[in-house]
Amino acid sequence: MTAQGELRLLPWSGPGGNPCYLSTDDRDGFMSRLADNIESVQLGTAEELLERASETLDDQDADPEEKRRLAKELTGALRDVLRVAISRGHLLTVNERTSI
Repeated sequence: MTAQGELRLLPWSGPGGNPCYLSTDDRDGFMSRLADNIESVQLGTAEELLERASETLDDQDADPEEKRRLAKELTGALRDVLRVAISRGHLLTVNERTSI
């Protein structure tokens, strides 16, 4: 998923929360496919949480602890989705440069 010589931001963090990058031209390699699959799971989880959040916020009887737990899960999902967006946005920028 990267142009030649470009690093791909992976959808997980390394020690200390530092970003992890992949350097490969093989879009079908094990690590590229693993990253694609994890991104897909992260986006699916975010979609499910968004639906649950809408339902929970519409529920007048929702427990405050349930709302706090949901907020924590949404924060994690938003962090994951943002990382995917940054990675894919970078890929778009790289692809735009190489197609010119």
